[in-house]
Parts: sequence; C-alpha cells; structure tokens
Amino acid sequence: MPVLNRAAEMQEEVSGWRRHLHENPELLYDVFNTSAFVAEKLKAFGCDIVETGIGKTGVVGIIKGTLGDGPTIGMRADMDALPILESSGKPWASKVPGKAHSCGHDGHTAMLLGAAQYLCETRRFAGSVAVIFQPAEEGGGGGLAMVQDGMMEKFGIKEVYGLHNTPGIPLGDFAIRKGGVMAAADTFEITIKGKGSHAAQPHFSIDPVLTSAYVIVALQSIASRETDPLKSVVVSVTTVHGGDAYNVIPMDVKLTGTVRTLDPEVRELAAKRVVEVAQGTALAHGAVAEVNYVRGYPVTVNHAAETDFAASVAANVSGEKSVETEMAPKMGAEDFSYMLEARPGAFIFLGIGEGANLHHPAYDFNDEAIPYGISYWVTLAETKLAA
Repeated sequence: MPVLNRAAEMQEEVSGWRRHLHENPELLYDVFNTSAFVAEKLKAFGCDIVETGIGKTGVVGIIKGTLGDGPTIGMRADMDALPILESSGKPWASKVPGKAHSCGHDGHTAMLLGAAQYLCETRRFAGSVAVIFQPAEEGGGGGLAMVQDGMMEKFGIKEVYGLHNTPGIPLGDFAIRKGGVMAAADTFEITIKGKGSHAAQPHFSIDPVLTSAYVIVALQSIASRETDPLKSVVVSVTTVHGGDAYNVIPMDVKLTGTVRTLDPEVRELAAKRVVEVAQGTALAHGAVAEVNYVRGYPVTVNHAAETDFAASVAANVSGEKSVETEMAPKMGAEDFSYMLEARPGAFIFLGIGEGANLHHPAYDFNDEAIPYGISYWVTLAETKLAA
C-alpha cells in the first residue's frame, strides 16, 4: 500500500512549514515561537482542545473521532534545535547563528502537524488522538517535564508513539525493535586532586596528570572485563582539563565523560564501578578522586505488543520488505523514554535516504520523507482507533 494520496498532496504545504521552522530554530525550553506556530496551526485545523505550557513550553492538541467512544492515543514530535552552526548551504538554512535543526525535529514537528490536519479533516476513528509537541529533547528532559506535568492523566492517554528520522536508511523505509532500542545516557565528572610542583621536580608532586591517564585507561576495564560481552556498555572520557603552563605540574585535573547502557543491571554496575575505579586508581597513585555521577535519560524501551503494531502500520505504508523489525539498538539517547515508562508504546525510525548524519552541521531533513511520516501517523491512529 503506497502513501496516502492526501499525504502526498500535502507535501508542498508541509514542507513550507518545515522550512519555516528550520530557518528559525530555538533551543531546549525556549521554543516560544515554535510552540506558538504549532498552537496556531492546531487551532486553525479545528482541534477540539489545544493546550500550551505543558512541560513549560510543550503543546498538546486533542482530536476527537466521529465513530464513537474509545481510548486516547498519543503521538509525539520534538520541537527543539541544537547549538550548532549550520553549513548545509540550503536556501532555508538557519537565520540564527549558532542554532540549527541538525537533528530533524523540524521535520518531526511538520509531519505531525500534517497528520493533525488530515485527522481533523477526516475524523474516521473512535476515541481521540493526542498530538504531542515536546520541547527540550536535546538534553533538557522535556519528555519528563511533560509527564510530570500530568499530561498522560489529564488527557487520558493510554498508549504513546514516537518517530525519528534516520539518514542512511532508504527513503520511506522503517526500522524498529522490541525492548531497548536506544541507550540510557549518564554523565560523570571526575576531579583528580594531587600536589603541584615544578615540572623539573616531579618527585615533589603527586601528579594528577599522570594519575588521570591511569584513570582513563582503567575505566575501560568496565566494558572490557566487567560486563557480559553480550550486553552493551560504552564508557567514554570526552574532556580532560588541567594545568596552564608547560613547566608546572598542576594541583588537579578534571575529566568528564558519558556512560551508555541498554540494560538496567549493566547501568547500575557501570555507575558503581566508575566511582570505585576512579577513586581506587587515584588512591594507588597517592591522589584523591572526587566523582560526580549524574543519571540522564533512561533506556528507551519499546513495548512488545505496541512494537508489533507499529511495525504493521509501517508495513501498510511502505510494504513489509521496507520495515526492519530487528534493527540493532542505537547507543544514542532519547527522552521519549520517559513517556514509554509512563505508558506502553513504541518508537520507530523513518529513513530519509543518504545525506549528512544527525547532529552534523551540514544535515538537513529530506522533505521527500514527509508523505511517509504523515501516512504513518494517520494509519496508526485510524487502525488503532478503528470502530
């Protein structure tokens, strides 16, 4: 079954919305203009309820079907951009230096708006659809903020679904898996405190630079020697800061990094061992390690029945051969995880063809994917809420 005719007809208009959003990116919770744009469109479409300010700057629209009573399902898009200087060279490139839609949230928002317009026009379903537009996915935890604001309870949302574009997957293809599909993302900051001295007299020092090198190497044993090889964990030290002069051994060195896991038990092990390994290694060198370990987004876990349903919807749009149901999990993180902790649902990936990868300065969403995204959302709503 090809994409819906109406979705294909909408592509030019929805592309215009997408490019407008792309030109005017906003970060984290400061998506005031984007939220206003979304709310204005939802009201113009005829949504029965349009509520703003959920999770600070989130927007929810409720569309009621005409085929009788039924449950409410949620369909979510993220709205925020990234602090990146765009280099795509497109006519609709960011007008705001240092901010860019380099992850395709402009495309996500536009496709869900297109689906909302279609569903408001047709209403061929029972129950209600909640279209959820979320701020602050890129590190701000906007998904958690909307859940904590009581969104699920207020609108009676029983299931929730999300979608993300993916360069490198053929245009219009989908990919999904049951269980952990994206990783938990934790961060750490380790301060190695030693004793400074002249670099020509290292015997008077407790060298935090040397100690930090041993700590960095030792942390890799968590993945290589302490974790089941069949279970994924990434421990990456990403910054090292210490010292100001070539001839001075500094007093301290600061390391920062991230831990990514797909299994709750492995997550607990890694959190415990990062602290123990850093402190033990520092102690062995006469230094002290102070560790600040911060839990970030949890694992994004797709529920089994809802994953099968989402895959069947994608197959209706693009054909069974165009849906990968056993995709490899991604070690990136996604705060839709909080919504999936609150309600059953599934997170699916939509291919947009070849091009720059996500979070790259040259990335731009492929507008040819818009009819597939709209068709997926509409088919999901009409199938799940069939009378």
